[in-house]
Amino acid sequence: MTVTTPTDTRLIQESGGASRPVYLDCNATTPMEPRVVEEVLRWSAEEFGNASSRTHEYGRVAKARVSAAREEVSSVVGAQPDEVTFTSGATESNNLAILGLAAYGRRVGRRHIITTEIEHKAVLEPIEHLSTDGFEVTRLQPEPGGWVDPQQLAESLRTDTLLVSIMAVNNETGVVQPLSECAEVLSNHDAYMHVDAAQGFGKTIDMLKNPRIDLQSVSAHKIYGPKGVGALIARRRRFSRPPLEPLMFGGSQEKGLRPGTLPVSLIAGLGTASSMAVSDAAKRQERCLRIREFALAHLESIGVVFNGSVDRTVAHTLNFSLPGVDSEAAIVALKGVAAVSNGSACTSQSYSPSHVLMAAGLPNTQIEGALRFSWSHMTDDIDWSGIAAALSLLRK
Repeated sequence: MTVTTPTDTRLIQESGGASRPVYLDCNATTPMEPRVVEEVLRWSAEEFGNASSRTHEYGRVAKARVSAAREEVSSVVGAQPDEVTFTSGATESNNLAILGLAAYGRRVGRRHIITTEIEHKAVLEPIEHLSTDGFEVTRLQPEPGGWVDPQQLAESLRTDTLLVSIMAVNNETGVVQPLSECAEVLSNHDAYMHVDAAQGFGKTIDMLKNPRIDLQSVSAHKIYGPKGVGALIARRRRFSRPPLEPLMFGGSQEKGLRPGTLPVSLIAGLGTASSMAVSDAAKRQERCLRIREFALAHLESIGVVFNGSVDRTVAHTLNFSLPGVDSEAAIVALKGVAAVSNGSACTSQSYSPSHVLMAAGLPNTQIEGALRFSWSHMTDDIDWSGIAAALSLLRK
C-alpha cells in the first residue's frame, strides 16, 4: 500500500499552480502531446482489450492498434513493421540489444565490443557486465567537443568485433554523433551496429534511416509520448534478423523475444507520438531553434562556457558552465525561475561528476559547474533575462 505523506500531498496540490518555473529539462522527459494523451486514455478506458486475445472483437481491435503502431514507429526510420519489438523503454531495449547478442558472440567466437566513453549508463552497464564474462571492450574517447571521431572506430575494429554501440545524440550535451560516418566505416564489416536513439529518434530523422544501423533503441517519453514504453528496432541484414536471444521468459509475445501482456494504451501513445514526430518535424525544429537563438544571446552575454561543440548540438539542448559558479548553487538560484538539471536524470539521485564531460577532458571546475538546459516546441515563453540575471548574481 502506498502512503502519501503531507509533503507529497502539498507538492501534488501545488503542481497545478500558475507559479511553477518554466520546464527546461526535456532531455530527462518531455510533456505529452495532447493528441497522445487522448490516444492513451482511449486505449486505456474504452478499448481495453488484450492484444493477445484472438477469440473476440476486443482482442482483435487491440491487436490492430498494436499493428498500426508498429507501422508508425518503423516508418520514422524507414524500417519494416515486423522489425519493431515493443519494450518498456530504451533502457530495456539497450539491454536486449547488447545482452541478447552475447550467446551468439560466444558461439561464433566473436567477443569484442566497441562503444564510447560517453554512452548512457543503460549502455555502459550491460557492456560492463559482459566484460566480466569473457568479452573484451574498447571504449572510444570523445573529442573535446563531445563527439567521437569515426577514425577511432576504424582503428579499433577487429575480425572478432561482434558489436559497435554508439548513441545518436548525447543526453547531457546534446551533441549529435557522426553516425553516418561510423556506418560507412562498418560498411564492409560484419559487426552489428547498435544505436541508443533515445535522444535522437523522431528528431534526427534522416540520420537514423541509415540501413547499416542494425539495432536502435527508442523511448516514447523522449518524443512527447507516455513513460513506460519504447521499442527495439532490429533491421534485417541480407534477409536475416540480428541473432538476438530473449532476456526474459514466460510467453510468446513479440515473437518470443519479449514476453508479457502488451500495454496497448502505451503502445498506441508511442505510435501517435512517432507519427507526429514526422509530420510536425519542421514546425518543431523552427520553434526550438528560435528558443535556442534567445538562449545563446543571453547566456553568451554573461560569459558562459559551452560544454560541447555548439555547431554539432541539437536545437533543443545546451550544456554550459559559468566560471566560478557551482551547478548545485545555480540550480537552487533558478528554482523559482526554471527547472533545469546538471546531468542525466538516471544518475541524479546521488550527484557525481559527469562521466561524459570527464571523458571529454574538461577541467574539473568546468564539470562541477555544468548545467543542462533542454526545451521543446511545447515549452512556454522563457524569461532569459531573469535566468541570466539570477546566474550573474552568483558570480558576485
